[in-house]
Amino acid sequence: MEDTKKSINVVQGVVIVAIGAALYGLGGLIGIPIFANTTIKPAMAILALFSGIYGPIIGFLVGFLGHLITDSLAGWGIWITWVIGSGIVGIVGGLYPIITKNSINKGLMNSKQIGLFILLAFVGNFVGYMISAVLDYFIYAEPLNKVITQQLLIAGVNTIVIAILGTLLMKLVASRNASKQNLVEEKEEDEVKEEKPTK
Repeated sequence: MEDTKKSINVVQGVVIVAIGAALYGLGGLIGIPIFANTTIKPAMAILALFSGIYGPIIGFLVGFLGHLITDSLAGWGIWITWVIGSGIVGIVGGLYPIITKNSINKGLMNSKQIGLFILLAFVGNFVGYMISAVLDYFIYAEPLNKVITQQLLIAGVNTIVIAILGTLLMKLVASRNASKQNLVEEKEEDEVKEEKPTK
């Protein structure tokens, strides 16, 4: 029985990663250019959502594979350094359910948790894409001032996108989960009432 449960979780994980990576990857094709090879990407909210719900492993895979899809389809070639950066963003964002003890699954997302979600988005983007920028400098001999400018812009803009769109998506999921939680509690109360003998 235990093995079946684990294999179902693996299957679910694969499906979740596939959906998340496809949404993030295809969504990454939509952006507003703001600097050399740098765009405002609303799809960052998708990465933040999957990381914030499912944790660092799925977050990494959605970020890494999704960015790989974007680069493959966009026609500018695969920049593995930035693919790695997106994976790191997913790992850091994936700390959210661990730190909050999966509060989103219980339908909870208060202002303190929103602050944590945004802070993790900033740290993930800053660290992840700083690593990308440094790797670009050493591997591809990109000008240091260019990659640092890209990194700072991306960290700031992505954090704003996640703070607005990502928080909205997370609040919607929390609200849906709270409704499900209430339905389960009402059903349990009804079952308890039915079990009590009537006089």
